[in-house]
Amino acid sequence: MKQNIPEVKDIGPREAWELLQEDPRALLVDIRSNIEFLFVGHPIGAVHIPWIDEPDWDINPHFVTDIRKLILGGLSHDEPRASAPIILICRSGKRSLEAGRVLLAAGFQEIYHVDEGFEGDLDEHHHRSSRGGWRYHGLPWEQC
Repeated sequence: MKQNIPEVKDIGPREAWELLQEDPRALLVDIRSNIEFLFVGHPIGAVHIPWIDEPDWDINPHFVTDIRKLILGGLSHDEPRASAPIILICRSGKRSLEAGRVLLAAGFQEIYHVDEGFEGDLDEHHHRSSRGGWRYHGLPWEQC
């Protein structure tokens, strides 16, 4: 019998920002590496939990546990939605989709990924943030 695992929901940067404003339970998790988070910049208010990080660039074996710790206390069995919406963001939307699938397989219910990521895809000059992404849309971000 095949288990029916829901799909990660695609969400654009502006829609993600709106969801964060409308639902105080919603969490934005930046899953990029420490270097990307600190030096490229990140959405204001994002929690940083790397999916893949230096020095070995292996998948974080504690990722699911770290997300569970993040939402501790954010679960309710009385509401139609049993847990807080989690929005994942990476550079261009590829790692966040993969990480979201792992969270769904681990039992999380409402998982989104920012389909354009923080910087968007490369343009014809191999530049990012010129075609899409959180920064391209002028959403709040900061840099360390």
